[in-house]
Amino acid sequence: ESGITPLFFEMQNLSRAAHTASDILPYVAHTPEVRAQMLKTIGVKAIDDLFVDVPAHLRCESTGLPPPQSEIEVERNMKTMAALNLDASKAPFFCGAGCYRHKVPAAVDHTMQRSEWLTAYTPYQPEVSQGTLQALFEYETQVSRLLGTDFSNASMYDGSTACTEAILMALRLSGKKKNVLVSGGLHPHYKDTARTYLRMSHYGNMVEAARDVTGTENLISQLDANTAAVVVQNPTVFGH
Repeated sequence: ESGITPLFFEMQNLSRAAHTASDILPYVAHTPEVRAQMLKTIGVKAIDDLFVDVPAHLRCESTGLPPPQSEIEVERNMKTMAALNLDASKAPFFCGAGCYRHKVPAAVDHTMQRSEWLTAYTPYQPEVSQGTLQALFEYETQVSRLLGTDFSNASMYDGSTACTEAILMALRLSGKKKNVLVSGGLHPHYKDTARTYLRMSHYGNMVEAARDVTGTENLISQLDANTAAVVVQNPTVFGH
């Protein structure tokens, strides 16, 4: 009994606080009384009065959205709709173009869920992205050790820019060699990005690999003294 009484009074206190929450908490939904006071302050009778300058035929009377639902109702409906999808883990698929069934090691999820990395964002905002910077440092360190390189770079936005940076680096290091032999299996978006960089930088030329009558590429036979780099995607854009 001694435990119930304090709980009862605490519930009463919480109930009183709820009535005054809109006065002290800025993110509590406005009550009808608060909305009425706001409208009175700005000198209009209703919210619709704020849109009188918008022609009537341009106003949207209805959004076509369903009526409000509780959290559990929304969750159930979203799960029902999601269940209509056929995801990559339930059937074979041959989409290609970057859509593959990737194996994500369990250690990845475990690592990314560490509290110091949960708020990580982008490297150019160090005040909020220490997690990202730490992850990049650890990754680059391991790659350098595994491959025996002096350094490695992980700060790329996506595959297309990473591919382009590799091409530009190869051209810079190869001296007078100006051609980049590109496999037909490279994603067309990657090709477009690299082609744009090369056109504007004047570093080199993109040469698309030729195929024989069987559709096979013999990249080695197409190398010459002016080839600075060969770009191959694995798996290819076709899923091979």
